[in-house]
Amino acid sequence: MPSSRVRVGVVGTSWWADLMHLPSLKSHPHADLVAICGRNGDRVRTMAEKYQIPQVFSDYHEMIGRSGIEAVVVSVPDDLHYAVSVAAIGAGLHVLCEKPLALSATQAKEMYERAEQAGVKHMTYFTRRWLPHFRYVHHLVQEGYVGRCLTAEFRYVGGWGRRSDYWWKFDPKRGLGALGDIGSHAIDMARWLVGEVSGVCATLGFSYNHLGTDGKPMEAANDSARLLVEFTNGCHGVINASLVGHIGDRVDEFRVILHGESGTIELDCTYRDGYRVHAARHGEPTLTEQRIPEEFLRGVDPHNPNMFRQVFTEHPAGCRSFVESILENREATPSFYDGWRVQEVMEAAIESDRSRKYVSL
Repeated sequence: MPSSRVRVGVVGTSWWADLMHLPSLKSHPHADLVAICGRNGDRVRTMAEKYQIPQVFSDYHEMIGRSGIEAVVVSVPDDLHYAVSVAAIGAGLHVLCEKPLALSATQAKEMYERAEQAGVKHMTYFTRRWLPHFRYVHHLVQEGYVGRCLTAEFRYVGGWGRRSDYWWKFDPKRGLGALGDIGSHAIDMARWLVGEVSGVCATLGFSYNHLGTDGKPMEAANDSARLLVEFTNGCHGVINASLVGHIGDRVDEFRVILHGESGTIELDCTYRDGYRVHAARHGEPTLTEQRIPEEFLRGVDPHNPNMFRQVFTEHPAGCRSFVESILENREATPSFYDGWRVQEVMEAAIESDRSRKYVSL
């Protein structure tokens, strides 16, 4: 690694920023976490004290203009991603933004194009891309284990949408519901493992009454989404995202199934049971659990359900990968381009549900 350092600021003080972004940056030997911005004064001061961040702001414009940062991590509700990112890009800062990248494909495309024109590094925070089991499955696909993919399934289920109190993710002015929260992860994984999506036929579910800021039921965003997708390479797939599943101590489930001419791969992930990959080549009678090579594990327990913390504080993952892309002057991935293409699929799904028709991309 070069001897230079990167001065980073974070916009957002949520539990997620506390769990993922701040520890990841603080643990990187070449990152200086020098500024944090949040609207809740007590909360932002608590985070600043916890992570020894010297500069505290309540206005992201002020942080961008006065803190001397070179890069910014945007970890705020979805409706603010565009404004904060565009302001940072305009100031010549490198930007890592949470997923989904924006509220519309138009905004996401503009964010990508502005970042490219400004010559700054840009990253969309699709966490699964950095986990060892997902990286190994991607490696197997690239090596031809599956061959031509015929059918694919991506299933992401959680239960935190069964709540009735206000949550901005279900406020259609602020978020895109289950489709944006976990569906974006599944769509990104579909693109990464199979290829670009060419068409969508989708239905969105609205199972629970979600409350507004006034405590009364509001017209909420979707809490489940089911997409039938076609890929440009001819593969057919299903993407199922639900926040209204009751799965107990599993916490969440992510399942990937790839059936190809040459082989089949299954990836199963839950918080309780950990992560496992089973596979079989064409003609083999049994799908067997695959040993994840050390080059992908890099010291983590392959069955540890809580591997997130170790991966994102020790490996070149997430914010740490973002910092290294700046230091090494290389492309950051997944990029705003990936965020934009995922946004296109989500927008097509929303239109398909509205019109009850197949939507081509």
